[in-house]
Amino acid sequence: METLVERFRAAARAAGATAEDTDLEAAAAYLLTRWSEPQRQYHTADHLTAVLDVVDRFAGLAPHPERVRLAAWMHDAVYDPRALGDANERDSAEFAEGLLQTLGVAEDTAQEVARLVSLTAGHATGEDDPDGELLCDADLAVLAGDDDAYAEYTAKIRREYAHVPDDDFKAGRAQVLKALLELPSIYRLAPLREQWEAKARANLENELKRGA
Repeated sequence: METLVERFRAAARAAGATAEDTDLEAAAAYLLTRWSEPQRQYHTADHLTAVLDVVDRFAGLAPHPERVRLAAWMHDAVYDPRALGDANERDSAEFAEGLLQTLGVAEDTAQEVARLVSLTAGHATGEDDPDGELLCDADLAVLAGDDDAYAEYTAKIRREYAHVPDDDFKAGRAQVLKALLELPSIYRLAPLREQWEAKARANLENELKRGA
């Protein structure tokens, strides 16, 4: 079974990276230190792995799965629970573009990966964007977990926001849940929607009823 470092190296190489393998591996190791920062409870290497696994499983639905894989690596590269708005996604996108170009990825490809990263701010994609749809669907796959998995996910999110008072957290979390439920579909790609949509909506609605 490939290690995460090997998976990054393969994705970067498939996207056109010209850097030496040692540089690609060093970049992956550096990214993993970011994914292991102490403020993270949910947005950890476990989440990264879960997103990559979904991308691999449904890679045939995307024209450029290597870009989606790189976007998965980068989409929470910058993560501060105290950040406002979409600052984390914006900073992660900027970071992705710069890092990939230093690894020899063509500018237009690096920019496209950065664009994909930015989509995870609101998980809203335009028409005819299967790469973006796969990334967003993979990022939200956790919402369709069974009861135990969903409870574990929400507990980790609460720990990440331990600095936020309960009432404020509940209000903010309710906004997030309502925004997701207001999407025409949580999952954009038909095979994922067929498998996960109903369970994800049930999980979100149940959390709202419990008072988020």
